[in-house]
Amino acid sequence: MATVGVLRETAEQERRVALTPDVVRRLRDRDPVLVESGAGSHAWFGDDQYRAAGATIGDREQVYAGSDVLVCVHPPCDVDRLRPGQTVIGLLAPLTDPGLAGRLAAAGVTALSLDLLPRTLSRAQPMDALTSQANVAGYKAAIVAAEAYGGYFPLLMTAAGTVRPAQVLVLGAGVAGLQAIATARRLGAVVTGYDVREPARAEIASTGAAVLDLGDPAVASADGYARALTAEESTAQQQALQEAVTRFDVVITTAQVPGRRPPVLIPATTLAGMRPGSVVVDLAAGPHGGNVDGSVAGTTALVGGVTLIAAGNLAATMPQAASSAYAKNLLALLAALTPEPDLKDEIQAAVTVTHAGHIVHPAVRELLEGAAP
Repeated sequence: MATVGVLRETAEQERRVALTPDVVRRLRDRDPVLVESGAGSHAWFGDDQYRAAGATIGDREQVYAGSDVLVCVHPPCDVDRLRPGQTVIGLLAPLTDPGLAGRLAAAGVTALSLDLLPRTLSRAQPMDALTSQANVAGYKAAIVAAEAYGGYFPLLMTAAGTVRPAQVLVLGAGVAGLQAIATARRLGAVVTGYDVREPARAEIASTGAAVLDLGDPAVASADGYARALTAEESTAQQQALQEAVTRFDVVITTAQVPGRRPPVLIPATTLAGMRPGSVVVDLAAGPHGGNVDGSVAGTTALVGGVTLIAAGNLAATMPQAASSAYAKNLLALLAALTPEPDLKDEIQAAVTVTHAGHIVHPAVRELLEGAAP
């Protein structure tokens, strides 16, 4: 039996919480749960709800001191307070911040990162936090776009005449993209989707949306993500997208390559060619840029009459739904873990970043070794 600690998130504008009272109730029969006071307040889960679910409420120091396993959404700002032998689980992003992995290894902490989960394994699906959070983000992207757009999304017949529906383009048909397509269609827009992967193009068509045909070959990697395009492929794609994007009222971009900078799908010249009043929502916007040239994560800018919304963390703006889904992902992972990480198990080997003073994840270790002078 291990005490599970729930930390209050410290990342800016983060409103999610790692465990919800409902999941605490399901977990308490197996493991005691210690929740930092106020951890769920931004998602409207109060301390009293956690107490009623069987959790103990404490301050941050008590949670660090009394927990064997700490769960979070993002790495806490005070991660150095972790002690040797503790385990931390969250979306730690070690492929974009390998330095954190080095610090955790040096501290003797076992770190498990949900963003490394092999999404192609069927038994990993209940633990797939990237999918659950992308689903929330894709839904909210369509809502945000509709709010920012100065016209109607649906076709309307009014006494003053017929109002044409908005033309919406979604670039990238992963989980977020498909949810954005489905939501925009529910709102009445005429929706077109685009992806470089052939299976994803078929999924776009299955939603009833049109598939944007740029005449380019379909590409994919073994893990189901789109691989990075070659220089020639990227140039050809950009030229074709340049003309296509300017025909749409709203564009939602969702393309990401794990551990790498997101591909730039809409350069500044394309953005400048869009009609005034158009809206672009960049779901890939992050600290290293996004799918749109000039995206600054967490900001909204008016660029030559085009509203550019760099919304890389939309799941946090729907904290109740996103936290509930994420907590269930954590519950599934906790149920699959052994007292000591079993690195022969596909899932545990994939998500374990550090253990017993060492970085055990090959990709993270390779990144750190490559960064060393």
